[in-house]
Amino acid sequence: MSEYEATIAWQRGTQKFVDNRYSRAHEWVFDGGARVPASSSPLSVPAPLSDAANVDPEEAVVAAASSCHMLWFLSIAAKRGFTVDQYTDRAFGVMGKNSDHKIALTRITLRPQTVFSGAQQPTAEQLQELHHQAHEQCTIAHSLRADVVVEIA
Repeated sequence: MSEYEATIAWQRGTQKFVDNRYSRAHEWVFDGGARVPASSSPLSVPAPLSDAANVDPEEAVVAAASSCHMLWFLSIAAKRGFTVDQYTDRAFGVMGKNSDHKIALTRITLRPQTVFSGAQQPTAEQLQELHHQAHEQCTIAHSLRADVVVEIA
């Protein structure tokens, strides 16, 4: 089994706290040393208590699903002899009520666009199969209750 670690750090500083008017800005520090400024979404907690420039947890989940799918796609494409030059995904998530009537990310849509080079170019059917296999392998998609949908451009 693999294990993953992130340290989430927030400090109150001189702000009041019990009035619920404190900054939600904080930092994620990953085991490899990457530091990511984070915050609640300004859609949940209005600015200036949230920092729109920082990554919010909902954005991170959408990005994680997209990144996982992409990494599997690239691996499978390489094994099949396809050369991928570029992969871009403008993924988005939808917040709504789930089947338990709780607010949740209920759908994540991946919209990957790929550019291939070389003599071996995938057909539309092969491209669909590459994305299907990537989705089947993606551990993040397996970990989420939200539907993760792939829309190939």
